[in-house]
Amino acid sequence: MATKDHSTIRAGIRAGLPLCVPVFALAVTFGVLARPLMGPAAAIVMSFVVYAGAAQFAVLSVLAAGGGAAAAIVAGVLMNLRFLPMGLAAAPSLRGRKFARAAQGQALVDASWAMASRRDGTFDRGILLGSSVPQYVAWTTGTVTGVLARGLVTHPERFGLDAIFPAFYLALLVGELRNRRARGAALLGGLIALALMPWAPSGLPVLAASVAALTALRRA
Repeated sequence: MATKDHSTIRAGIRAGLPLCVPVFALAVTFGVLARPLMGPAAAIVMSFVVYAGAAQFAVLSVLAAGGGAAAAIVAGVLMNLRFLPMGLAAAPSLRGRKFARAAQGQALVDASWAMASRRDGTFDRGILLGSSVPQYVAWTTGTVTGVLARGLVTHPERFGLDAIFPAFYLALLVGELRNRRARGAALLGGLIALALMPWAPSGLPVLAASVAALTALRRA
C-alpha cells in the first residue's frame, strides 16, 4: 500500500521502466569503450559495484588520455561527490534512522533523483528507490552486452550511441525546469561548471555546480 505522501516501490519500478532503453544503450557504449582500457572483467565489475554512469565515463576519459589508475579513481570520486548534496536534499524524505536512510540512499542516481523530486523540495521515496531497480538491471546488462559486443561495435558514434549521454542528461534537466527557482539554480550551476571545465580536474566542475545549485534552491 502507498502511504499518503509516498508511492509504493512497485509504482517506482513501473515509473523507471521507460528509462531502461536509454540506460541500456548508454551502458553498451560504456562496455564497448571500457574493454580495451580496463579489460572485460574490470568493466563489468565496475558497473555492478559503482553503478554511476557519469563517474564511470569520467574514469574512461582519464584512462583514454593516458592517465594512470590513481588519476582515474580521483576523477571518478570527484564526479560521484555530487551525490552528497543530492543525498542531503533527499534524506529527509527517507524512512528510518540514520543507517537505514544511508542504506536507502545507495539507490540514488541522477534520473531517480530527478523523477522523485517534488515542487515543494521533498522527494517521493517509492519513486526514488523503485525507479533505480530497472535502471540497475539495464545498466549492468548493457555493460555486459557492450563488453561482449566489442568486436562488433568498435565505433559507437556510427550508431549514435555517443550522443545518448548528453541527450539523457538534457532530458533530465528539461524535466526539472518547472519553476523560477529551478531555472535559476540550473543557470547558476551551469555557469559555474562552464567556468571550471577548462582547468579543473574531471568531476570537480559537476561537484561545484551541484553544491551551488542546491544552495540556490535552499535559499530561494
